[in-house]
Parts: sequence; structure tokens; C-alpha cells
Amino acid sequence: MKHGKNYENASKKIEAGKLYEVNDALALAIETATAKFDETIEIHIRLGVDPRNADQQVRGSVVLPHGTGRTVRVLVIAKGDKADAATAAGADIVGAEEIIDKIMKQNWLDFDVCITSPDMMGLVGRCARILGPLGLMPNPKSGTVTMDVAKAVNDVKAGKVEYRVDRFGIVHAAMGKKSFGVEKLAENYDTFVDAIVKAKPQAAKGQYIKSINVASTMGPGIKVAYRAK
Repeated sequence: MKHGKNYENASKKIEAGKLYEVNDALALAIETATAKFDETIEIHIRLGVDPRNADQQVRGSVVLPHGTGRTVRVLVIAKGDKADAATAAGADIVGAEEIIDKIMKQNWLDFDVCITSPDMMGLVGRCARILGPLGLMPNPKSGTVTMDVAKAVNDVKAGKVEYRVDRFGIVHAAMGKKSFGVEKLAENYDTFVDAIVKAKPQAAKGQYIKSINVASTMGPGIKVAYRAK
């Protein structure tokens, strides 16, 4: 794969094969984020699981202490008191049948997270084929199907990150922005890695965390030394 000049110059600052301590890796990720915009700092964790097996799925959510630096548009599908609570909590869009119709008929997807209550899942299920492939379908495991929709909205606005192992056994997530600095990014990193460790499936055998890399949006990957606690 051919990379641009900035990427190649950034790669020269990273020692091939070296495992960097967390703070050093994050400092390098910030240093190699040379784009004109405030790049996102990402984490990629390769796990020793087989995602083809249902009992080795790794999926969940975690609230990062400093958020992700991203503005998230939250849709809540609810009625009555729950709709009022969602609005009060700061949800960007709140509705019921009219929202489902808009998604199905207009392919409207102007939101980042969809939250609903259990009693509304029958309604939401009508557009599962649209929301599912995009990762927007509410799910109890990620906390987006809940009786307490207000808390779910607050969590998302505070920096909640959903994660799910992909078919290659890797979990990808955003940890924050370049402008956060090393200290805040390191706290987000620790919180995220701890969540992945706690989510280890009982069926997973052998080495669970195989490797961790951090990188900016446009920058090269940097290998992080991981030591199990």
C-alpha cells in the first residue's frame, strides 16, 4: 500500500517492532498526527478469541472519563414519561412511530446512537435491516435498550463508547482527540483496556490480549507494551 509523504515521515519516528510504554506511545501518536484538523486517537486491540463462536463474542460499552471529543447525536425512540425524560436528559431527537416511518421510507439516518426502552423494541425491530448493518440497532448488551433512557442519554453524551470484536478478532475504538494531551488519553486508555479485560469470555483460552496498537486518524500504528495486571 502506498502512503503519502506525511505518513512516511511520521513512520520514520516509530521504531519498527518496538513495544512502547503507554505514555510514550500516546505521545508518539500525538506527534505523528500532522493533519490540519484535530485528529482522533484510536486504539486497536487484537484478542485471542474466535468471533465465529457465539460464546467468544466480546461486546459491550464503557464510559471514558474524558469522553471522545466527538459531538454525538442521540435518537431516543420512546413514549410518555420516558420520552419526556429523554428530552430532559438532552436527547437530540425523540419520537416513536413517526421516526420509524422516516427511517424506513426516507432512509433517514441523521443520528449516531439510537436508544429505546424494552417496550418499544417491537416497533424498532421493523427497521432492523437498516439499522443493524450500520451498527445503529439498539441492544441490551450495549445499554441502548433500557428502562432508564435518561441515564443512557447522559452516558452517551458523557463519552460512552460501544465496542464489538470484528471477524478478525480485533476491537477498534476512539479514545479521544489529539488535543486531549497524553494524560487524558492515558486515563481513557486505561479505562477502555480494563473494560476489555473484564469482558473476557469464559470460553476464551490461552492469551487473551495479543496486541495493542494506538494511532491517530491519519497516522501509523504504534505498538503498546501490555502487561496483565
